[in-house]
Amino acid sequence: MKTALTIAGSDSSGGAGIQADLKTFAAHGVFGASAITALTAQNTTGVRAVLPIPIDMVVAQIDAVMSDIGADAVKLGMLANADIARAVADAITRWEMRAVVLDTVMVAKGGARLLDDDAITVVRQRLVPQAAVVTANIPEAEVLTGLSLRSVADLRRAARALVDAGAATAVVKGGHLDGPAIDVFDDGTTAIELEQARIPTPHTHGTGCTLAAAIAAHLALGQSASEAVAAAKRYVTRAIARAPGLGRGHGPLGWGEALVDR
Repeated sequence: MKTALTIAGSDSSGGAGIQADLKTFAAHGVFGASAITALTAQNTTGVRAVLPIPIDMVVAQIDAVMSDIGADAVKLGMLANADIARAVADAITRWEMRAVVLDTVMVAKGGARLLDDDAITVVRQRLVPQAAVVTANIPEAEVLTGLSLRSVADLRRAARALVDAGAATAVVKGGHLDGPAIDVFDDGTTAIELEQARIPTPHTHGTGCTLAAAIAAHLALGQSASEAVAAAKRYVTRAIARAPGLGRGHGPLGWGEALVDR
């Protein structure tokens, strides 16, 4: 059985972070393990509190998993602060982790800041160059590249800038633009626009986490980066369409196994 490790924050409402990642791995038939970087108290209306996990404990979780089960792919989510980000970067090198998917989590759906400025520098300088795939929404890509993104053409520029910064491949997500949901994939040679119809719904909590986890799952299963990204985008679109409608704010997705490309 293929395995994947998520290194990310915990979402008490179950819609994003570690919980979304493990549900996504399971839906794809991949065994999921986790290293929790932060505890959050949140629900569909917003984040109420954040507690970073001590660095020694983050590292101990990673080492425990990698020394025993291992990981065919690794998904990075919320890293909380620079010290944790550096410790994760060191662990990637120490364990020679492959198929690393970096979801550049900076702000929660409700607007809460999830990454400090020093940590953003570590992500840019150390984690982006270690990633097989970097995923970033428009605000995140703007921070990482310094570009202003207002069109699909801008997304293409940002994706190439992330590859130039060291990422093997990059996905810049266009969910903040009007019109169809267009993401741009770039591997340094080819740029591909991935388009799905936009679904009018407030239930989009955890879409970024789910996309990155689905990419990691497909990489663990042996697909190429372009195949994994395309399949993951289709999966997230179906998961949004089948959201259970929970909560009073941005509700969680529907992760059912029937949604997965086989």
